[in-house]
Amino acid sequence: MTKVLIADDQELIRESLKIVLSAYPDIDVVGAVGDGFEVLEKLKTVTADVILMDIRMPKMDGVLCTKTVKEQYPNVKVIILTTFDDDEFIFSALKYGASGYILKGISMEDLHQAIETVSQGNAMINPDIATKVVKLFSQIAQSNSAIQVQETSVADISKAEWKIIQQIGFGLSNKEIATKLYLSEGTVRNYLSNILSKLNLRDRTQLAIWAVQTGVTTKHFGDDL
Repeated sequence: MTKVLIADDQELIRESLKIVLSAYPDIDVVGAVGDGFEVLEKLKTVTADVILMDIRMPKMDGVLCTKTVKEQYPNVKVIILTTFDDDEFIFSALKYGASGYILKGISMEDLHQAIETVSQGNAMINPDIATKVVKLFSQIAQSNSAIQVQETSVADISKAEWKIIQQIGFGLSNKEIATKLYLSEGTVRNYLSNILSKLNLRDRTQLAIWAVQTGVTTKHFGDDL
């Protein structure tokens, strides 16, 4: 059962989402709130696995709320749900730890699938903006907002871990990485956990951005682990 918290400043939208998602037997909607401050207050009393987060809300918007949620509740996954495909919003939300970025025109079945995908630890980017995200990733190496990692931490990364990082940069899931590198999913998860700890990164989304901006995805690490 995936516990979902809905945050949208439009009551009609959040109540509609609550009704539709509650119809799925594997989803438990634990709340529906109207801004970022209400999200943080709600998380004091309920447990959420995934937050559907509107990007533009009064008082505290979805970007700042995502940043705060991930700092205080690092295991909670955030899916940005919006009508806007602004570059700055895309990058900021992902930089601060969002696991998904989905336009509000998505079907309810696709939204349900996105929730399940993110709850399992994978990232979900709406196909309509995936190309924009890829282009953005290729540009952030020149940006002051590029994700920074200590050089001493990079030196501790093993060849096997570099190969995992590369596949995450390609956008592969744990299952896909396991198949490609002939590993078990559990081994991939362990590698990922160790890598995030070594590099002091929040989650696989930040790791994917860092892999792209530093050119890891263009390197050849050989066939052996």
